[in-house]
Amino acid sequence: MLLKVVVYSYPINIYRSRKMEAAVKENIHLMWLSGMNRPDHNTLNRFRGDRLKEVLKDIFVQVVHLLAEQGLVSLKELYVDGTKIEANANRYTFVWGNAIKTNKEKIKKQLDELWQYAQQIAKDEMDLPEPPPFDKVDAGAVKETIENISNALNNKNASGKIKQKLNYAKKNWPAALDKYQKQEELLNGRNSFSKTDPDATFMRMKEDHMKNGQLKPGYNLQISTNNQYIVDYSLHQTTADTTTLQSHLNEHQHCFGINPEKIIADAGYGSEENYQYMETNDIEAFVKYNYFDKNQSGNDLKKFPFRVDHLHYNKENDCYYCPMGQKMTNIGDATKITSTGFKQTITRYQAQNCEGCPLRGACYDAKGNRTIEANHNLIRLKNKATTNLTSEEGMAYRKKRCHDVEPVFANIKNNHGFRRFMLKGKEKVATESGLLAIAHNLRKKAA
Repeated sequence: MLLKVVVYSYPINIYRSRKMEAAVKENIHLMWLSGMNRPDHNTLNRFRGDRLKEVLKDIFVQVVHLLAEQGLVSLKELYVDGTKIEANANRYTFVWGNAIKTNKEKIKKQLDELWQYAQQIAKDEMDLPEPPPFDKVDAGAVKETIENISNALNNKNASGKIKQKLNYAKKNWPAALDKYQKQEELLNGRNSFSKTDPDATFMRMKEDHMKNGQLKPGYNLQISTNNQYIVDYSLHQTTADTTTLQSHLNEHQHCFGINPEKIIADAGYGSEENYQYMETNDIEAFVKYNYFDKNQSGNDLKKFPFRVDHLHYNKENDCYYCPMGQKMTNIGDATKITSTGFKQTITRYQAQNCEGCPLRGACYDAKGNRTIEANHNLIRLKNKATTNLTSEEGMAYRKKRCHDVEPVFANIKNNHGFRRFMLKGKEKVATESGLLAIAHNLRKKAA
């Protein structure tokens, strides 16, 4: 009964539990669905936030299977996109990862200054312990160091300012470092979180009524669509779409037991890691990469004729040729690791003699001979994506993408006024995302 009430409330734009409570008493449809029961808002909110979080995804998958059986959706061709939706959190209760690092560095610097001062005052004392390692600052080490400094300065003619700073350090620094440690655990690799919803990350929203680019706490909602139906959804705490695709597709495989055959997405997903993942899992990628549109128009070549991807590469000799025809030889490989842990192999090439070249200023303005870097695996994957995207099938998918997945977000946000989550915490917000997806599919099916 509660499931019927909650699921039906979302398609008719009732998102708050108190409004659901009122609607159960006034709306004839909800009165019939509830069997004239009148659950209060606390019951509805607990059911939505706690009881549904383990089972709602299974309910959503059942709805998708019903749509697939009727031939309304296909699980083989998916259009992927994401949007940022504001969290139910205070916009000004932010905690920034960079601020924590800065504050810890300040404590580290001041602690070192206190230690150096203590050594000067107690230089004749032979039992002064060795200075602590300041590379890692934690509450226990700082507390012990402060005690050592205090003992060294005891009964010494120390400066009043130093004694005042030492007393302040005793009272505040250990507690502050404990707080910073807990905050870093909550960040878990993110750059920010909100105090009123620690799972929310501060993101730049397109729906900014102040028009000042203000960061707001929110979540990154990713969806896969087919025929404007939502086939799958996933919730993320990262701001960039690039790092969400792999886990989003893993979620699809977990729910339906199969991988999609084709993925169509915009340039926000065109990374080496994503291309490699789709190739490994036999998923045909119709996914743009940065500069794809510029490369197709030819404007990019006119503006940046000396860029690495516009230089000629000889695969047999493994060398590049500069704009003047000079050979650039392989001088070794390097490995780079991305923020997600993905390893990239970068090959470096260097020209033999750039001195006196008439194109030196336009081609390369640093000292010495020009050195370039090339990621051959990424170049191969981009060429493969270009072949897919420029084929007749690829052009058809590109035209369809903008009116398959993007109108879904427009419908949820603009037509039905959902611009801010009602619940707090990632698990509960994921449940609410599922309710939004079910509501959209039911509305479209009934339309």
